[in-house]
Amino acid sequence: MFPAGVSRALRAMQFFTALLVVGLIAVAPSLASEPEFGGQCAMGLAEGKRIKTDCSVNWTAPDGKKFCFGNEDSRTTFLKDPDTNIRKATEQFAMDDGGASANEMGKFSAGDVQAFIEKEIASAAEKNGGLFPVKDTMLDQTLALKLVGVDFVRTLHGYGFFPNVVFADSAEADKKYQVDFWVKPKAGKLSIVDVRIYKAPRKEGDKWVQMTRQPKPWWWIPASEHPGESEVKRGWEIMSALHEHIAVERTKGGGLYKLKDDKTGEELSLDFVGIHQPVRKLKQDGRFFACTDFRKAGTKDQFYDIDFWLDEKSGKVTVGEVRVHKVPTLEDGNFVQIPRYSFDPKTFDVVP
Repeated sequence: MFPAGVSRALRAMQFFTALLVVGLIAVAPSLASEPEFGGQCAMGLAEGKRIKTDCSVNWTAPDGKKFCFGNEDSRTTFLKDPDTNIRKATEQFAMDDGGASANEMGKFSAGDVQAFIEKEIASAAEKNGGLFPVKDTMLDQTLALKLVGVDFVRTLHGYGFFPNVVFADSAEADKKYQVDFWVKPKAGKLSIVDVRIYKAPRKEGDKWVQMTRQPKPWWWIPASEHPGESEVKRGWEIMSALHEHIAVERTKGGGLYKLKDDKTGEELSLDFVGIHQPVRKLKQDGRFFACTDFRKAGTKDQFYDIDFWLDEKSGKVTVGEVRVHKVPTLEDGNFVQIPRYSFDPKTFDVVP
């Protein structure tokens, strides 16, 4: 038997726990997920307006995403058709964000970007024994590399800056890598969107030669640094939108892309490897379609082929449906990709 005071405390804790279970007491806001759209009013975005909120009026969707509203009326209107309003708000937020990036790029020069990257590399290397850590998602390795120098900074107006940086293996100076950084301005500051190995060393005889990784990053496709707008979306533009979506989701997932398998229900944690070329466009509904490679986190030879469908209803390309196309299956001691479905080539066009 517990003393009377302890027994009362235990009963109070049990009662409080029961209230939490049935949802009569809200969890503290600090435990909730980060709100979508940076806490802006979701209904305002769906109507083409940017309205800051304190998120005291909010709604949590079945998938756990939290949406904020300026007032109760906005939330009521939003919930009359949440799926449509989420799509509209997402498209508007992406469109505004893209426009802001294009305008802000004019505030930075290639020299500014080079100085930014050199500072970021030095900061990371200082914490890693003087070597810069680069995640090789294809081989599931974290490389510790010595900076040789920034070779050049490529600019794609409206899409970002792309410094190409040369590194050397810490033990062999002739074993060199070319690493691309995708840098974009946001809120007046430069930030790194992603880091990709462009060329990796391979031993041929007694020399190291650099081999271009495939598939090549999309920012190497445009011939001009000022590609401008065209009446139809080009393949690399679709790839850039998809890559940015993947980068954002990886940030949310602690560096991994989290995806629920649409067939098994399994929660997959994946390392992004690359986007296949070419991109295709479905004849039936005009949606774009892109294949990608991901590797199951913690493995070296289990690769998934993930398909993404994208559209440009608002003029901004956004990701819609995502499905697992090919799964790694063990056959004769090796993992091979087995497709779950196939496509009729007559149903789509290749996007140039």
